[in-house]
Amino acid sequence: MIDESLPKLSTAPIPVQTHILRQEDRLARGKALRNIAARKAHKGWTPPTNRPDPVELLMENSRGRVAELLPIRYGRMLASPFAFYRGAAAIMACDLAQTPATGLTVLADGDCHLMNFGGFATAERHVIFDLNDFDEATFAPWEWDVKRLAASFVIAGRSNGFAAADCQEAGWLAAQSYRQRMAEYSEMPVLQVWNDAFDVDAIVENMTDKDMKRFYSKKLSGAVERSTHEKEFAKLTFSAGDVPRIVDQPPLIFHYGDGRDATMREYAAKALETYKASLIPARRLLLNRFEVVDYAIKVVGVGSVGTFCGILLLMSGNGDPLFLQFKEARRSVLEPYCGASPFGHAGERVVAGQRAMQAASDIFLGWTTGPGEQHRHFFIRQLSDAKIKPVVEIMKAANLKGYARLCGMALARAHARTGDDAVLTGYMGTSSAFEDALADFSVAYADQNERDYDALVAAVRSGKIEAHVE
Repeated sequence: MIDESLPKLSTAPIPVQTHILRQEDRLARGKALRNIAARKAHKGWTPPTNRPDPVELLMENSRGRVAELLPIRYGRMLASPFAFYRGAAAIMACDLAQTPATGLTVLADGDCHLMNFGGFATAERHVIFDLNDFDEATFAPWEWDVKRLAASFVIAGRSNGFAAADCQEAGWLAAQSYRQRMAEYSEMPVLQVWNDAFDVDAIVENMTDKDMKRFYSKKLSGAVERSTHEKEFAKLTFSAGDVPRIVDQPPLIFHYGDGRDATMREYAAKALETYKASLIPARRLLLNRFEVVDYAIKVVGVGSVGTFCGILLLMSGNGDPLFLQFKEARRSVLEPYCGASPFGHAGERVVAGQRAMQAASDIFLGWTTGPGEQHRHFFIRQLSDAKIKPVVEIMKAANLKGYARLCGMALARAHARTGDDAVLTGYMGTSSAFEDALADFSVAYADQNERDYDALVAAVRSGKIEAHVE
């Protein structure tokens, strides 16, 4: 649902495709951007004197969400400064708007932290590593994604109790691998860059830590050995006569338990009809082999808690299950600072971002508008498809650094799909100046994040905000 009470924004600038120019001219364009924002200008972070109160920004970001679920959101953010960071994209968006930028835009992820990367299966059943959350995606300065990613490694390292030098180095490596991979892309054919992907089998095979290699080999084997939908069906459903139903697991998965359930199932069926229009004809043909038999509200993530999200259970005539996840799409947290998305539908904005930035996207990815008075915007995808999530808590410092390199490379590939890799390479150059500056910023912003976390703790203790710790 787009809140009509929010101020109207000018449209965010769509990146101009400059690949038809000679490479030396593109590199020169990038180098010239240092006159607009020197690389060392990205160093450090000093909050402006008129910086908005972070708790007020969080509360504003919660406006329009499901009120009963907000205590869960705040409770999850209270778990640690790292958990807080995951839910505080709106705060950092406001802060990033105050930092230097070259003026170049890409299709930015908008919530680019290390937990929003992972492995998932393509339609061909290969498991690849990539960005996997696009709720905030929109056209915005490329620097914002890199800064949020680098800072997330410093914050995660602190959460694990790593030495300050190791935390800073992890942030530094995320920025360095972004720069180096972008330079490699600037030398590659355009189609080769577009089609590049990171194979999880190869990533696991090249792990030097035997314990981590064994851990992720087992996760990879488990992810592909059986249909994800069959596993979810066994875990999430029970048989009620001839029609299976999703099991309630309140407060995280639930039905309303009253007349609203029948209405919701009716709404879901209607919404799926408009959703099908966002799919290519072959996908519509496939989806028409299933019908909706149940739905449930499902609380997901940290930053998404309170938005209207849930799962749909569809069945074919011979009993094959298909789980689709619907998530409410709202205005991106970046839009107040970079301009409104050119996509009038917030669900389409998310889908367009995912399709452009990912090497391969879910075959059922699409968008729709919910029936009823509120006309909420949604995007829809498979509930899970052989997903392999990073487990930061078990990482050693060396593991975190290796993961930082991987995420930096994946972000470079995502940005190279809508931005100009040669222009970006010309700006970042061949020295370590870029990553030196971002590592310094990341440490300073990690300090800011801890202060903001303390402000949330104080707000909960004073009763200003209600939190439910699970």
